[in-house]
Amino acid sequence: MPKHTFGRRTLLTTAAATAATAAVAGPLSATASAAAFGYTDDGSNYVVDTGASLVFKVSKTNGDLTSLVHKGTEYQGYGGKNSHVESGLGTSTVTIKQSGPTILISVVYGTLKLYYAARSGENNVYVWTNKADTSVSATRYILRVRAGLFLNDQPDSYTYAPTTIEASDVFAKSDGQTRSKHYSKLRVIDYDYVGWTTGSVGLYVVRSNHEKASGGPFYRSLLRHQSADGGGLYEILYYGENQTEAQRFGLQGPYVIALTDGGAPSSSLYHANIDTSWADSLGISGYVAPSARGRVAGVGITGRDTAYAYTVGIANSDAQYWASARASDGYFSITGALPGTYTLTVYKGELAVYTGSVTVTAGGTTTLNTIAIPSSNDPSNASAIWRIGNWDGTPSGFKNADLMTYAHPSDSRAASWTGNVVIGSGTETSAFPCYLWKDVNSGIIVYFKLTAAQLAAAHTLRIGVTTAYANGRPQITVNDTYTSAVPTPPAQPSTRSLTVGSYRGNNYTFTYSIPASAWQTDAGTYNTLKIYVASGSGTTSYLSAGTSIDAIDLLA
Repeated sequence: MPKHTFGRRTLLTTAAATAATAAVAGPLSATASAAAFGYTDDGSNYVVDTGASLVFKVSKTNGDLTSLVHKGTEYQGYGGKNSHVESGLGTSTVTIKQSGPTILISVVYGTLKLYYAARSGENNVYVWTNKADTSVSATRYILRVRAGLFLNDQPDSYTYAPTTIEASDVFAKSDGQTRSKHYSKLRVIDYDYVGWTTGSVGLYVVRSNHEKASGGPFYRSLLRHQSADGGGLYEILYYGENQTEAQRFGLQGPYVIALTDGGAPSSSLYHANIDTSWADSLGISGYVAPSARGRVAGVGITGRDTAYAYTVGIANSDAQYWASARASDGYFSITGALPGTYTLTVYKGELAVYTGSVTVTAGGTTTLNTIAIPSSNDPSNASAIWRIGNWDGTPSGFKNADLMTYAHPSDSRAASWTGNVVIGSGTETSAFPCYLWKDVNSGIIVYFKLTAAQLAAAHTLRIGVTTAYANGRPQITVNDTYTSAVPTPPAQPSTRSLTVGSYRGNNYTFTYSIPASAWQTDAGTYNTLKIYVASGSGTTSYLSAGTSIDAIDLLA
């Protein structure tokens, strides 16, 4: 993931940051790189020296990470808060043990178990979280970072702005630009780590393989944010916003808190590369060694549209995994999977175009013959009189689509959400808004002409959507003579989506059979298609019922 360099902002002046660092770090700073691998007990915390340049503390009371000192500088904490699961666990049982070059801290809070591990000579903290059930809320681990230490290189997630415009987590600046911790831009498949660098020191959270998270490869959620009080880096354990899957339980990790000399974290820490065999005998609850996992390999995929990237995912109620298919032939390899039987899905972009079943065995490789995607599974293969957008499971190419992954719809950078579309203009897709709301732009018009032969026949209109808010779904009229029934709403997430940077729900295609009697009688006259948003739910404006568009076409 490239480091962003736009819109940099310092959170404290250099002098203020230095003073704050000295005040908070205290006596530990002078001995932070004392070099002897081991741990001590200061009465309130277990203090771990990695023997490199990192010393960290874990509370003996609740398992919070209370200090993270690298080369004499304290990085942990903002607003008087520690780093922890969710908003912090309550009183827990916290123990520590050393096994040769590894120190493991175990935290038990009810049915939840949290582990921190240190390796001799490394500036890394390895973390695992084991959720057994829903009795303990555990959506994320948040590393809280003190203000003034890093520039803000992702301004859209900078959460300090003067005006709150939605809930308590979306804000607006005086120039109308919006900010929220939700505005990460990235899907899970797009990144290996999140963090910041000054050029001489980097602080990152390297994500786990998310096998016990939910939502699949294209899910979007909190990654990082900065405010006037400091910053936060997240590992998502299970996030409910715009979530399409049930919560999975079990051990997730390791995810790694990594400090560097300014560069990116070592690729050996990435979930696809990490070797955790050193943890095999540590007694981590729910841990499955690499040797007890399996692999799925596919020799190729036919029936692909080479203009699109393809992803192969496997998932069941216990775990999820995915890999990119090779552009040249569709070869793919999914490694490190827990044994079991999975549903295998091939995605064109983010649109499922093939499903099957595969079984993973411990220590083995399941090799699949070439997967053939049936032509009928890709809606792009249907002959269309006209089409707006492309069938790829996303609103890509529609008006404001890219901006909506990192801004609120009311953002001053957004183009007008209204405006009608003329087929044949060459701007059909770029002029059509990516989202439709009942209270904002319902009733948008598409103008199109048909030939005499086309006017004499009935046709099917398809509208593909990627998610919906408050059961928003499209109802249509044609030439004010034909009005469709209100469609039954498909299953979609019940939380906010369109206003918090996510269009990723359940892809669904609505179809409408339009009789020949609905068309204009003259081939030279424009037909008018009006698309409304129907729903009895939602509130007003951008929180009225809405939906996200994948593609719209009229079939031949």
